[in-house]
Amino acid sequence: MANKLNLPSYESLLQSGEQARDNGAEKVITIPIDQIRDFEGHPFHVSLDQDMLKLIDSIQENGQMVPVFVRPAKDGNGYEMIAGHRRKFAFQQLGMTEIQAIVRDLDDDQATILMVDSNVQRENILPTERGYAYKMRIEAMKHQGRALLDDSTLAQVGPKYRKDHSHEVLAEQVGESRNQIKRYIRLTYLIEPIQQMVDGTNEFNMRMAFNPATEISFLKEDEQELLYQAMLEMQATPSLMQAQQLKKRSQEGKLDESFIDGILASEKPNQKEKLSFKSDEIDYFFPKTYTPKQKKDVIIKLLRNWNKNREVER
Repeated sequence: MANKLNLPSYESLLQSGEQARDNGAEKVITIPIDQIRDFEGHPFHVSLDQDMLKLIDSIQENGQMVPVFVRPAKDGNGYEMIAGHRRKFAFQQLGMTEIQAIVRDLDDDQATILMVDSNVQRENILPTERGYAYKMRIEAMKHQGRALLDDSTLAQVGPKYRKDHSHEVLAEQVGESRNQIKRYIRLTYLIEPIQQMVDGTNEFNMRMAFNPATEISFLKEDEQELLYQAMLEMQATPSLMQAQQLKKRSQEGKLDESFIDGILASEKPNQKEKLSFKSDEIDYFFPKTYTPKQKKDVIIKLLRNWNKNREVER
């Protein structure tokens, strides 16, 4: 069905661009960097990490090897970046003010597909970045599928395409199973603090495993907030089985703080016994403004001093 709908891929868009350049209809031009805005809803974070430092060194040594892709901004002012956000960032770090670019007129769906496909095969992509990227690409594919089907055909096969086939097409293109695509997309339904736990960017250095996180994504936002606070206080995250229990309880409309605490306090398979405190047991000893991490740091410091005193006494 993908061939019948003629859904363009990243490769086909690049090939069409090469043909356009061969025909003289498309050229590499130099554009002031401050005239290029980021792609709206761009899901990939650009930061000064080790990979970026390598890219900066490469550009400094070899210059710009590959032009960026941009399209004219909808409001007529400047351009919108399609592929090349990291190169643009690297240029800015080097103090450069201009960049070589290919300008191409693309509709929103074509631009989204090119933007996602030019990034999604990179290494070191965070799980939630991949989830948002897959979600954006599938929506673009659905739009194109609806546009290419007439009303009578859409009535017959449209719903099936929208629900199932778009995931299958994307799964084949990126080398993932359809279910794995859906799991990544489920991460976009997590509240931001839990997304950070999945990505390993949580400020309290807490991590949540991928599969339990997909189950937690079915909880309502206020339930996720309760769970997040409980995880911080008890310094524990649910296993897959425990996450499934939380999901089931939520679907029954019976998930509350007491049940969450009980789940997190219960011992997981192959897990050593953990020492944990409920917040109301220790809150009296701390200022109200203290975070769980600050409380933990104070407790550790006091225990270290206590241990030193014991050694002195010995």
